[in-house]
Amino acid sequence: MSQTSSFDDPRFDEALDEAESILDQGDPAGALERCEHILSRAPDHPGALYLSAEALHELGELDEATARYRRCTALVPDHPLSWSGLAACLFDQLAFEECNRIVHRALRTDDANGEAYYVRALLRERRGDAMGAARDYRRAWRLEPERFPAPVTLDDATIEAVVVEALRACPPAVRDAIRNVPILLEELPSDEVCRAFDPPRSPIDIVGLFSGPSLLERSLEDPWSAIPSTITLYRKNLERLAWSRERLLEEVRITLLHEVGHYLGLTEADLEARGLD
Repeated sequence: MSQTSSFDDPRFDEALDEAESILDQGDPAGALERCEHILSRAPDHPGALYLSAEALHELGELDEATARYRRCTALVPDHPLSWSGLAACLFDQLAFEECNRIVHRALRTDDANGEAYYVRALLRERRGDAMGAARDYRRAWRLEPERFPAPVTLDDATIEAVVVEALRACPPAVRDAIRNVPILLEELPSDEVCRAFDPPRSPIDIVGLFSGPSLLERSLEDPWSAIPSTITLYRKNLERLAWSRERLLEEVRITLLHEVGHYLGLTEADLEARGLD
C-alpha cells in the first residue's frame, strides 16, 4: 500500500513486515499487537490500519475491522485489498446489499483481485446464481489458488456416503443417541438461522445445525418438548471444506459430534473442552 512521506520511518516498514509475517503464520492477535504499536505513533498509517483490520477480521471483531477498512479506503481510495477486505467483512455481518456495492468497487479498482471474486461468488450463491458463482470461484482460484481453492461439488449420494462413514467412526454411544434424529441436507443457512446466534454468525461459518429440544429438555408435562429434533448439514459450506475426502470426513464427523452434543444437552463450553468447537 502506498504511504505518504510522514510514514517513511523504516521502523514502521520493519514492524509491518513482521506483522504481516505473523498474520500469515496464523497469529492475528500477535499481528494486531504490532500494528497497534505503529498506530499509537501514527494513527492514520494506512498499512497498519489495513493489516490491523485483517487481524481483527480473523479474530471476529467485525465492527472494529469494518471501521478500519473504511478508514483505509478513505485514506487510500485506490487500494483494492482494503475494498475487498471491507466487502468480506460486510458479508460476514450479513450486510449483503452494501457488500455487493463494495465488492464491485474493489473489482473496478483491480480486476485481478481474487478476494473480490470470491466474495462476489458468495453473494451470487446466496442469490441462487449457481453459474455466476461457479465462474467467480474459478476466477478467485486461478488468481490465488492456495487462499481460494475451488469448491468441490458434492452430490446427495456423496454426502450420504460421507455421513454414513463418519457415523461409523463415532463411538457406539453417539450412534445410539443419534439413531432417531433425522439428518437433513440444505444448501445454505438462511439469514434467520445466522441471526439466531448472538452475535450473528457468518453464513459461511455454519456447517451444521442442531434444532429442537435436547434430551435434557424433554418432559412428559411439556408438549413442546416432543417436537422432533433434527441435525441439518449445509452442502455449500461443506463443499468449501472438501479439499480432500479425508478433510471432508473429519469435518462431517466433528459437525455430527458437535450437534449430537447439543442433542445430549452439552453447552458450547462443554463441546470446546472436548475439541468439538
